[in-house]
Amino acid sequence: MTVETDTAIRHDADKRYLQWTPIVAGALAATALSLILVTFATAVGLGVSSTAPTWRDTSVALWILSGIFLILQAVLSFGFGGYLAGRMRRPGIAGSPEPADTSDGLHGLTVWALAVVLGATLAALVGASALNRNAPRSTTVSSAEPLLSYELDRLYRSPRRAPNADLSSERAEAGRILLTSSSHSGLNSDDRSFLIQQVAAATGLSPADAERRVDNVVANSKTAIQRTRHSTIILAFSIATALLLGAIAAWAAACAGGRHRDGAALPGWMTRSNEFERRRIVGFPT
Repeated sequence: MTVETDTAIRHDADKRYLQWTPIVAGALAATALSLILVTFATAVGLGVSSTAPTWRDTSVALWILSGIFLILQAVLSFGFGGYLAGRMRRPGIAGSPEPADTSDGLHGLTVWALAVVLGATLAALVGASALNRNAPRSTTVSSAEPLLSYELDRLYRSPRRAPNADLSSERAEAGRILLTSSSHSGLNSDDRSFLIQQVAAATGLSPADAERRVDNVVANSKTAIQRTRHSTIILAFSIATALLLGAIAAWAAACAGGRHRDGAALPGWMTRSNEFERRRIVGFPT
């Protein structure tokens, strides 16, 4: 009698509180699958934004396709982690399917939250490592790097410059000036004149050639900033949509995993979602 009472109390507590073993396992599985899919997408060229100059020449269709892939990988990854947590969770000894689905869904939602934290931490560590590895040795760093690094290279390109010449200070100042090219007022005349004088002194170009180079670089910088801004907006919407749909997928997959664990039928909305596939199979018998 005591054993049965202790078992009932333990199972009742399991129904009310989270079980962290399936949650951690599901979060790790979701993070691993997401990392694999994102790495694959990066390898084949699917990315919403990039610091490479050639990325600015890509079409909006590729941006949208990259955003769709980001959403799909989030749904698959969080769904897989949620299902694993729901399948591994220890069920209660009694209760209707509704409380069981709620508990499974909460476990799936917790898997989603933990996987998001793990993914963000991993991305931050990778970004910090890459930043430290690629950081310039000079203490003066342009705020426009690496967004306008290619434009700054073109601005100060000169075959007659000494190989040991340090233009980090000039590049930093020019980068801050070029960032104003995308503002409503644009580049003012004083900054433009200053850039022409600076480029002429650093490269040895004539004032007319330096003026043409500055005008071309300013126009290219404005276009690059605008395209980067557009890609950032698409990236923000894609991440927000992916996280929202990932939370829904984790909840639904955890409920499905709990139903499979208990040997119960899937919810009505899940069975109706596969109605078209059943009709196709019935219409085309083998």
